[in-house]
Amino acid sequence: MNNQFNTPKGFGQILDHTFRLSKNRFSDFFLILLILIGPIYVIQAVIQLLSGVNFFRETGVGTSWIEQIVSSFDQTYGNEYETTNFGADIALIVSGLFTAIFLPVAQAAILIAVNAIRNEEEFTVGTTIKKAFSRFWPIIGSGILFGLISFFLIVVPAVLISIVGFSTGVENPILGIFLAILLIVGVGIGVVYLLTRWSFYFGSVVLKEGSPGFSRSWRLTTKRTWSLIGLFIIFFLISNSISSAVEISFALVLGNSVLLGLLTNTVALFTTLFFAVGYAVMYLDLKVRNEATDLKDLVQEYENNA
Repeated sequence: MNNQFNTPKGFGQILDHTFRLSKNRFSDFFLILLILIGPIYVIQAVIQLLSGVNFFRETGVGTSWIEQIVSSFDQTYGNEYETTNFGADIALIVSGLFTAIFLPVAQAAILIAVNAIRNEEEFTVGTTIKKAFSRFWPIIGSGILFGLISFFLIVVPAVLISIVGFSTGVENPILGIFLAILLIVGVGIGVVYLLTRWSFYFGSVVLKEGSPGFSRSWRLTTKRTWSLIGLFIIFFLISNSISSAVEISFALVLGNSVLLGLLTNTVALFTTLFFAVGYAVMYLDLKVRNEATDLKDLVQEYENNA
């Protein structure tokens, strides 16, 4: 086993290992994403071109440069005064559908590749993608189940909070607002906690360690939940900051053009790579911790029997 994986890691060590893995095996990980996700972005760009969106620079109406740039986004996505661009809607639907299908497979392939590095096994991009597709239906089935759980965890409390806040606010508006805020914060923390405890079902399914993997994920995340939540927040902030900086910078020059879409989608490949590698490192670290705990339990049981 690779020595970098065989000991439990702290918060900073997981981040450092993620950065190093992303850098050292960048070409392999990026090629996986490019093969599986790249064609989706090309299809999206072609649909936008056929619908009349300019490739290099898209501008709308207005007397100043900034007004023309801003209105180019209004014309594409629509607002209360503008009609939406049919081509942009079709591109959004098509890319969203294919991304929902192929993105989990790409993330699974990266997890399989990182696990091969952990076990010091040789791998190719082709073999990892093939292994990921062999787990396609378990991944999709477990993903749908996780999505339904997430939906009910969010929607049901939201409805109940609205009812409680409204009924209380009728008699005492200040108390109603305060109670609603308190419930939103409390329920939000609870939802994040539960989803984090179950979120590592994906690693269990991909590596054939149990499907749908929720019970294993719950067991692996014991005593590590808040650290994992912190890591997820860090990964999100880093990815979102990079994406936002690039999109805003180029949008001021290109408007809502096809080229801007290709650039932001390319950046999305980089941030997706970083997040997928981080998830893999986190999952494998949880496995090491769990295996160490199991070993301690076996030793303790042996000593008790002796």
